[in-house]
Amino acid sequence: MIRERIIEVATPSRTYPVVIGPGLLERRELWRRYGKASSIAIVTNKTVAPLYLDRLCTTLAALDVPLIKVLLDDGEPYKTWASANRIFDALLAKRADRDTLIVALGGGVVGDLAGFAAATYQRGVDFMQIPTTLLAQVDSSVGGKTAINHPAGKNMIGAFHQPRAVFADTSTLLTLPLRELRAGLAEVIKHGAMASAALFAFLESDMQGLLARDADALTKVIEDSVLIKSDIVGADERESGERALLNFGHTFGHAIEKGLGFGTWLHGEAVACGMVLAAKLSLHLGLLHALEVERIEALVVRAGLPTVPPDFTPATWIDLMSSDKKSRAGEMRFVVLEGIGRARMTTLDQAQLLGFLAAAGLAEPA
Repeated sequence: MIRERIIEVATPSRTYPVVIGPGLLERRELWRRYGKASSIAIVTNKTVAPLYLDRLCTTLAALDVPLIKVLLDDGEPYKTWASANRIFDALLAKRADRDTLIVALGGGVVGDLAGFAAATYQRGVDFMQIPTTLLAQVDSSVGGKTAINHPAGKNMIGAFHQPRAVFADTSTLLTLPLRELRAGLAEVIKHGAMASAALFAFLESDMQGLLARDADALTKVIEDSVLIKSDIVGADERESGERALLNFGHTFGHAIEKGLGFGTWLHGEAVACGMVLAAKLSLHLGLLHALEVERIEALVVRAGLPTVPPDFTPATWIDLMSSDKKSRAGEMRFVVLEGIGRARMTTLDQAQLLGFLAAAGLAEPA
């Protein structure tokens, strides 16, 4: 039987548990402990609701508080003001007060939307994350980042708002489409590449088991990823320093998502390709050995994720990355590697980025 894991995430604004294990949706004692509220608003989407909404509502009925159900459309294209307003409309229609608890039941898009609504409704109410995708369980549900997208860029409008608790019910991964499972593995690879050579080596040795949804392997990588992220978030809650290292692969990845149109590639697919580009940039800067770049690219391939970026023009790459929220004063910020498990920040101006794109075969040499 899989042992339940509980990891305490300690940040300056709040300390909260991340509970990892099977069957957490039905664990009434957990909900009695962490679900106290005047009412509970469950935010989910049209894909997840048929699978898990009734099960969660049955469990929450034991709390004997009003339940508000908010059903959103599924996918990154719907991480918008319009979707956030659907949450606000439902809360206001039921006269939800500041003791209302918002529960995000779904993947990263649902978590971001529900968290953003919680951060802003009546200037802030509590929320809980119930991530149902691997990507959300290993990354987006932990750390308090909430946001919606804007046509000018991904996650441009948001707030830091830590959850009351995170329940990562590993049973939900059994219904996860394979493409979504692979996308989640991209964030696990990211954690290994930027912070843990041991995790990276485990992924190299047991990728087949992870893709086969081996319960022990999945629980291990979820736990390792949450531990890595909780340590970083605890030291740098608002991304003023070390937390930015968690963006390894994301500067290129966000550019791919925006350039193709949000939802064309899954977030994890874009990050996977972005990591390969970031590793090649690290090699270009003389920081990373070619053999380590090959290991990263090979692992991304074994996970079934893309390594070849879209055929953007150099001007398009520049435009997409210049508008990323990580750019500063005309320079673009990138997370690069000095070795597997060792990351640091660097900045490039447009000329330097064009030089790399040319060297990587993504642009004609000047």
